[in-house]
Amino acid sequence: MTRQPARPLRVLFLNWRDTANPEGGGSERYVETVAARLVAAGHQVTVFCAAHELAPPDEVRDGIRFVRRGSKLGVYPRAMWHLATYRSRNVDVVVDVQNGLPFFSRLVTRVPVVVLVHHVHREQWHVVYDRVRAAVGWFLESKVSPWLYRHSQYVAVSQVTRHELVELGVDADRIAVVHNGTERPPETGLAPAPDPVLCVLGRLVPHKRVEHALATLARVRVDHPSARLTVVGHGWWEAQLRAEAVRLGVADAVDFTGWVDETAKHEALARSWVLLTPSLKEGWGLCIAEAAGHGVPSIAYRSAGGVAESVVDGATGLLVGDDEGLRGFIDATRRLVDDPALRRQLGTAARSRSAQYSWDTTAAAFLTVLRTAMAGRTRHDEDAVDGAPAGADVTQEGQAPAR
Repeated sequence: MTRQPARPLRVLFLNWRDTANPEGGGSERYVETVAARLVAAGHQVTVFCAAHELAPPDEVRDGIRFVRRGSKLGVYPRAMWHLATYRSRNVDVVVDVQNGLPFFSRLVTRVPVVVLVHHVHREQWHVVYDRVRAAVGWFLESKVSPWLYRHSQYVAVSQVTRHELVELGVDADRIAVVHNGTERPPETGLAPAPDPVLCVLGRLVPHKRVEHALATLARVRVDHPSARLTVVGHGWWEAQLRAEAVRLGVADAVDFTGWVDETAKHEALARSWVLLTPSLKEGWGLCIAEAAGHGVPSIAYRSAGGVAESVVDGATGLLVGDDEGLRGFIDATRRLVDDPALRRQLGTAARSRSAQYSWDTTAAAFLTVLRTAMAGRTRHDEDAVDGAPAGADVTQEGQAPAR
């Protein structure tokens, strides 16, 4: 009997932001990159997200239909209403992207729901919100959501996130790990700057802790007066960061670029010596992979979620322990600035490892999870094929060992 080809899927992503949103970041890049590849494969994809002034309420981009309704919090009830009405009848599977808060989609639909989690927000609630709102948010994320989606399939973007979900009570057998992919970086024709250039890439919000990068620059300049810091990104915390740069006496050595296009972003990375990622929490750290594509090693905190997988400590970058804190972060940066041979070695290995991850493979693995959920089954970590394995060893020469 000839096997019939699988029919195209109609997929609805519920995500509180999109990449056109001023607050959009790596999470949104993941969703839309996967969605675009699903569309290219013949599937129908809609992304329902919050409205904002930089994009119309309804738009088709890269074949993806965007429906933008509601505010940062208002998007949640608007999404439930959208899903509960006749507009959801042409949906085969829902992807509920849980950025701290779920969309409670399980309450208003009978189609399969897949919950996508980049990282658990345990540490972030109290950094961004007051005590009451932080307590409510953490209760919804840690207690209500695991119960509500107790029969649903989960996708985590790292092993660390998977372990955190298990700690919240999600069954390990319902969690598949599908890592971020990596685009091949464009050729910039640029070499690293002759003097030390540190770089931070991402949204300017409190939990990214760009203040640590500013403090690091201040210390590096003691031995390297010409050192500079490039801060690529924008966000509502920028004024506080500029004030901190003045307080530390490094305002003249910090370049706040704001939002830049892809060309300018990659040019900034190509000119950098080290990427600093002092974030409190990351699901994976897409910026780390982007820097790695240019042979730029990264420094991050070991406890910051998925960065413990996207950075192989001592091979593609350096991880700093909780007991070392900011002092350890500064020392690690000074070590790479002062040791060009080590910096090049880590950068070469980072580039090699980055090339192991493909968005095509990520999208294929994600599609497999969607089809499995539609069939009434679940997939777990050992089932998902998503490029290189998390925590893959890298030799000092920058080559992945044969398997």
